[in-house]
Amino acid sequence: MIGRLHGTLIAVHPPRILIDCHGVGYEVDVPMSTLYQLPALNQALTLLTHFHVREDIQQLFGFATEAEREAFKALIKISGVGARTALSVLSGMSVNDLVQAITLQESGRLTQVPGIGKKTAERLLLELKGKLAPDLGLGPNQSRKIEAGTEILQALLALGYSDKEAHLALKQIPPDTGVSEGIKLALKSLSKSN
Repeated sequence: MIGRLHGTLIAVHPPRILIDCHGVGYEVDVPMSTLYQLPALNQALTLLTHFHVREDIQQLFGFATEAEREAFKALIKISGVGARTALSVLSGMSVNDLVQAITLQESGRLTQVPGIGKKTAERLLLELKGKLAPDLGLGPNQSRKIEAGTEILQALLALGYSDKEAHLALKQIPPDTGVSEGIKLALKSLSKSN
């Protein structure tokens, strides 16, 4: 198993890069989020990796952070989601956005990723619910913020506001706001817009 590579970045042909590690060139597929963090050519680079083996192909995937690698591993465990699809998801949204979409059960955010249809998005939401955030090392503060946002959103929907109105109101609330205060602020924001 290849878990990490440290070497010199030789070539970039998205989504594939070539890393020279002491004379051996490794072709590594990376998500766009990692691609944006790459150093200039001929500079040192360290990537966390996942070696993916199937009966017909062996691929090496690289990630800038442990959270990206763990999200990738969680995605490829889902039936019908291959390595390419997992790479597309991580290229189309950050790990935090993915965790938030799963926590809030927002299939619309996932369907915006090229190659993800409604059925695949719903399967991702169902299979990853409650599994992703703890594995990705999100601190207790981030988990509480996501949980508070979910509770505020559910309260607004229960009060009869549309999904769109509830999400817009949620964006107006400061991130560290508690649930009861968040609901008050959201209702105030919604009353101004009407």
